[in-house]
Amino acid sequence: MSEYDEITLKRLQSIELMIVNDLKRLCKKHDLQYFGFAGTGIGVLRHKGFIPWDDDIDIGFLRPDYEKFIQYAKEELNDKYIVMNAETDPDYPLMTTRLMLRGTRFREEALKDLKCELGVFLDLYAFDQASDDEKEFRKQCREAWWYSHLMILRSIPFPVLPVKGIKAKLAHAATAAVYGGLTLFHVSKTKLAQKAKEAATRFNNGPKTKNVNFFFDTLPDMCVYGYDELFPLVELPFENTTLSFPKEQDRYLRSFYGDYMQLPPAENRKNHYPHELDFGPYKDVPLEELRDPDKYIDPAKL
Repeated sequence: MSEYDEITLKRLQSIELMIVNDLKRLCKKHDLQYFGFAGTGIGVLRHKGFIPWDDDIDIGFLRPDYEKFIQYAKEELNDKYIVMNAETDPDYPLMTTRLMLRGTRFREEALKDLKCELGVFLDLYAFDQASDDEKEFRKQCREAWWYSHLMILRSIPFPVLPVKGIKAKLAHAATAAVYGGLTLFHVSKTKLAQKAKEAATRFNNGPKTKNVNFFFDTLPDMCVYGYDELFPLVELPFENTTLSFPKEQDRYLRSFYGDYMQLPPAENRKNHYPHELDFGPYKDVPLEELRDPDKYIDPAKL
């Protein structure tokens, strides 16, 4: 696997801090709640910032604030950012939203053949109400996961898989066949995204449930949080700024990462090393300026 050199990784992390500080400003202005989670949660607890080799920040919202943030970002940050998701571009095959920095390019190996524009970004995740009924919850998981993964296969015949060797070859033969069928019958990318969202949001307009979930991860039930685990959010030091995090994230982190406070062996230290990376107008901006939470960088002045 290719690795970043230290200078490139530090610049990428610094640009992402700039993006997250802009996100924080917009959330504060409009009274929206966000929270870091997953690898970002490990980073804040173990390193008080980025996992040293990591190259992204994961930000979650409850669905109502997620939708509001996207709308405000389109209206107020459009000069600096592109909002990329399946609704703004049907060729984007994921159920996340990317807040992408204009003038930059960041294209992962797995997404190298996509037609949509891809730049340096924050990943934004919508958490929806999970049914309190176990049977209904499992149905909700299956449908949301199924349609979201068909979305991926509609655009990517050979997705990244958690298997190797002959198992990977057999799995890729199956995914390529599905891709061929979806393409042959002109299955709508937009319709698949709508179906995935309908399943995930099925219980959002009813009584408040005990848990929320991001339904579109590798496993559909790996991001379940109880409201009492999420709130009230806590502000924790992250690099030279602070970010909001779930009140009790240890249970979630331990359930999927085990003893996350111990550094993993070098061969398991993964990131999203890109097929293409271009910092554009931000390639020569001093890192301390990018990382300064009180400094807004206007791309028109760079």
